[in-house]
Amino acid sequence: MKTVALALFLSTGALAIEPRNAEATLAQVKRVYVDQLGGGDTSDQMRDMIISALQESGLFTITENPERADASLKGSSDDKTFTQEHQTSESIGFHASDGSGSRSATSIGTSSSSDKSLSAGVTENESSHIKERRHEAVAAVRLVNVAGDVIWSTTQESNGAKFKGAMADVADKVVRHLIEETKKARAAEKPPGFKTIEPVPAGTTTGQ
Repeated sequence: MKTVALALFLSTGALAIEPRNAEATLAQVKRVYVDQLGGGDTSDQMRDMIISALQESGLFTITENPERADASLKGSSDDKTFTQEHQTSESIGFHASDGSGSRSATSIGTSSSSDKSLSAGVTENESSHIKERRHEAVAAVRLVNVAGDVIWSTTQESNGAKFKGAMADVADKVVRHLIEETKKARAAEKPPGFKTIEPVPAGTTTGQ
């Protein structure tokens, strides 16, 4: 009896574990593990932002267990703050001159002369030295299936967006590109007339 119960437990447990597709294509990836990113000191923060953006998309299941993932997101990122200097110099000048003269002598020893001269000059120099604080983030990532094949990759960089910092903007760009390419790949594998319901992003509610 115990043997039958144990066998039943093992078989049910095996059915509960979703098998991984070792050679999964981009269209077949459902569960993603985001690996530690190489690069600067801020790479862990970039990883957290990518995980958050992927989770909010609702397109993938994010797992912290690489053994359960269909594919792993790997790569590196960096985030730098630096000062950029601009030196400009402008010069405006104007100069004009006009001169004329005449001299004559007569036979009786008298002489006459006339001189006329006009000159003007304007010179203006303007220079500026501007120091600008800049922030730049970059990430180069790839999606690798269990077999070790790279099925997607991208490199994104940003100096910051209107309402977000450079690092958050790069994380959003990475995830947006992955979502776009995944949707294209899934659409290409669907039979004609097949329709799917788009996943609802996390945190949203549907109306009654």
